Amino acid sequence: MSPTGTATQATTVADLLSPLAGVDDRGVYFEDDFVPWSRHLADAAVRATVLGSWFSAELPPHVGVLLTNTTEFSALFAAAARHGFVLVGLNTTRRGAALAADIERAECQIVLCGNDTRHLLDGLELSGVRIVDVDSPAWHDAISRATPAPVVDAAADDLLMLIFTSGTTGDPKAVRCTHRTFAVSGPMLAERFDIGPRDVVYLSMPMFHSNAMIAGWSVAVSGGASIVLRRSFSARGFVADLHRYGVTYANYVGKPLHYVLATDPDPRDATSSLRIMYGNEASARDRQRFAERFGCRVVDGFGSTEGGVAITRTPDTPHDALGPLRAPTAVVDVETGEPVPAGVVGEIVNSSGPGLFSGYHNDPESTAERMRGGIYHTGDLAWVDDEGYLHFAGRLGDWLRVDGENIGTGPIERILLRHPDIRQVAVHGIPVEIGDEIEAVLVVDSLNPDDFAAFLATQDDLGPKQWPHRIRIVDALPETATFKTVKRLLAADATPPTWRREGRDYRPAT
Repeated sequence: MSPTGTATQATTVADLLSPLAGVDDRGVYFEDDFVPWSRHLADAAVRATVLGSWFSAELPPHVGVLLTNTTEFSALFAAAARHGFVLVGLNTTRRGAALAADIERAECQIVLCGNDTRHLLDGLELSGVRIVDVDSPAWHDAISRATPAPVVDAAADDLLMLIFTSGTTGDPKAVRCTHRTFAVSGPMLAERFDIGPRDVVYLSMPMFHSNAMIAGWSVAVSGGASIVLRRSFSARGFVADLHRYGVTYANYVGKPLHYVLATDPDPRDATSSLRIMYGNEASARDRQRFAERFGCRVVDGFGSTEGGVAITRTPDTPHDALGPLRAPTAVVDVETGEPVPAGVVGEIVNSSGPGLFSGYHNDPESTAERMRGGIYHTGDLAWVDDEGYLHFAGRLGDWLRVDGENIGTGPIERILLRHPDIRQVAVHGIPVEIGDEIEAVLVVDSLNPDDFAAFLATQDDLGPKQWPHRIRIVDALPETATFKTVKRLLAADATPPTWRREGRDYRPAT
């Protein structure tokens, strides 16, 4: 709850921030600095004045932010929420023409960068876009001379931020995130996890992504908590910051739990201040080990930047399931759109409509595809067990055709991760004359083909058509900035496999 107890009634991010305007005992920690919420919001107001003086009235007031996690980024988001412009989160791992295309699609009038990101804009064709370095004397001089902008009225459906999707299976798309996106999710999670003024929320996932802003920043603001910012995620840095700042809540996406577990334990870990680790896509094994090491609760949810579907784990959810299937979420046949019976793989949809999805900016075709038939299509596959729990089966693009049968990659990946020497895995299809061959790309400590085949033979839930045809052993998997595996890069890699399957045995590939 917020300091005034009104977070659950908020309809805009400005509503969430309003009770913090007079708060001096909590705020934003960044490296060796601390800024109380009252000053942070005052800093946001003068930034809004400077940016407002540069806007052209003929163009939408969109400000691109090409920054790592800094106090500046946080202040700019607060400025957008309270003073009426749109922030555009620019992915700091994008390069060249791809980054320029993102800036153009998002209609940025201004792009703010820092000393550590300015070089990413060198040589780009950005006609009419004002580039501003927030570490420069010119920026500091401008904000030092500005008077605070007034708070403007906002509505729940007003556009607040454009957040690009991760782009694991295709080009990133700019998701239109309204005030409602944050003002619904933030208070809901803050109430669920009892986040309040005594909590310290840790943000190391990139703030240009929805995980940090919805499952981190908005949760802290909704609870009236303090925030700790780290420029970028570091496994060792996480452990050090946990103990330095007394972190009680942190968010994650992808594999950060796995990377933290690879660090040497600190004697203080088991009695740490951490209560809740919330995110998605962590393996069941990593969730259990992380909870044991830090004496906390790890909650793995299911959702996306678009916000069309959210699935919540319950205490009785099996460790390898997403959560119970509850209306309006449904699993439907990809071809017919009809609900599928238990045990059959289908697509996860929101049968009631768009949920919190407000479309992709400047991309009506992709928006229409996502909302075909008037319902929100996730593009994610799942099946429901006899007890009514959802099990992830991969993405639609991961659907393989083996001997005339559709097979999802997700279940295969989860089974392979049971092997104690397999640290990471990605399964994808290799097209052959008829259908696909299954290739498993592994990051391993040590593994020999005979032991691997023997392990597969003991997995009762691994069907005969799910055995990988090819095994490729690599040092690392290609990842996005949010630690999601980029399977399209694996599919485009023509490197020969390490082993090939012969019957139920694996032999070095020739």
